Amino acid sequence: MDARTQDGTAADVGPGPIARRPRPDPRIARFVAEALDGARTVLDVGAGVNSQEGAADGAVTAVGGSGPGRARRPALPARAVDAVAGDLPYADGEFDASMTLFDVHQWSDVTAGLREMRRVTRGPVVVLARAPELVRDFWLGAYAPEVLETEARRHPPVRDLTAALGGTGRVRAVPIPLDCTDGFDEAYYGRPEMLLDPAARQACSAWSFVGDEVREHFDRTLRRDLASGAWDRRFGHLRTEPVYEGSLVLVRAIP
Repeated sequence: MDARTQDGTAADVGPGPIARRPRPDPRIARFVAEALDGARTVLDVGAGVNSQEGAADGAVTAVGGSGPGRARRPALPARAVDAVAGDLPYADGEFDASMTLFDVHQWSDVTAGLREMRRVTRGPVVVLARAPELVRDFWLGAYAPEVLETEARRHPPVRDLTAALGGTGRVRAVPIPLDCTDGFDEAYYGRPEMLLDPAARQACSAWSFVGDEVREHFDRTLRRDLASGAWDRRFGHLRTEPVYEGSLVLVRAIP
């Protein structure tokens, strides 16, 4: 797998209202908790503002995250350690389980990071990520395709995640609830008006990689189509869909 370049995310921006927008969704957290299988010691790699530490029943050790993101972490009982995924300061098999959530697309070397997680973990390694081949299917592509192209490029293929982890892997789609509180774009699948709020868009870091003209075009055309009813004619059924299966996936691997 090619090395990847680190980039910024919502956890990397300075303090402000953006940081308070996304909140870990408890329904998504339940999928993570199930995959952790009651582990007593859990390593959370890349923990930041979107940390799902509440999904773990046991003691959580948090690794990584930028300084500003670390400062704005949820008030959860986890130790925070300065380290990077590719060089974890722990012994072989030190943790019952490990997880990384909404973070692998930021790593400079995904393979090295996942192999390190495998090394320090006796049981399951859990990765919550987005499948790049499914990212472009979201309705946002009709209004800001550049954002979805950016997102698809940033996320490593799911097959690369399972290959790096080795062992026995399972991949499952994670349904996104209609009132999802996480800040990624598909969280607003049935609430398009929410994405007209610049703060909501900025909570999804792909928007920071496109120019003002893309944001302005998106705002103008979505407002127009909402006012005319064009959005609802094409996508209005999503307003009443209780869940949406998009690009969000959970990878679980055991030795």
